[in-house]
Amino acid sequence: MSTSVAVIDYGMGNLRSVSKALEHAGNCRVAVTAERDRILAADRVVFPGVGALRDCMAELRRRDLEEVVRHCLAHKPFLGICLGMQALLDFSEENQGTPGLGVMAGRVLHFDGRIPSAGAQGPLKIPHMGWNRVHRVRAHPLWADIPQDGWFYFVHSYYVQPEHAEGVAATTEYGLRFTSALAWDNVFAVQFHPEKSQHLGLRLLANFLRWDGTWNGTV
Repeated sequence: MSTSVAVIDYGMGNLRSVSKALEHAGNCRVAVTAERDRILAADRVVFPGVGALRDCMAELRRRDLEEVVRHCLAHKPFLGICLGMQALLDFSEENQGTPGLGVMAGRVLHFDGRIPSAGAQGPLKIPHMGWNRVHRVRAHPLWADIPQDGWFYFVHSYYVQPEHAEGVAATTEYGLRFTSALAWDNVFAVQFHPEKSQHLGLRLLANFLRWDGTWNGTV
């Protein structure tokens, strides 16, 4: 029997690309939806996003979805992507300061003023856009069959800085070492875009579709 996946539609994000990638990755029924009941009934939930955190939080509240997201974060296999990862932290520097969902302690910081204009990779532009390596620092079922330092696709100007290292699942180098994946309990979140990351991205999504949401810090 195929698993059901709700991709939360709050008006921001590459929703069609995410849903098509999930369908390609495994046996699943994907609903891109803002309907509370459909999200709550799904076996798994994906929280994607691009754009501004202020707009993201405003749209979640306008569509009466904030508490739905919080419920899913506590009870279902949950995958956050890009802005959907940043929204999980306490606070972002964006727009002179924007509170997030606060389910993980930490801040979201802008690269500007924190990275040099050039590094080992050449000129370092903002946003950080393109392929970069992801270095796993913690074992997790979603890393199954994904090589260490595999290449994934990024598009972002802000990065997360969690307060506690225990939640960091992977890091990436771009003028500094930043957190590119978070993991705790039934939650996994990534700064990169699996739906744009070709075979490794599809592998991660396939792993998510098989994951039952249990994890004790090891595999």
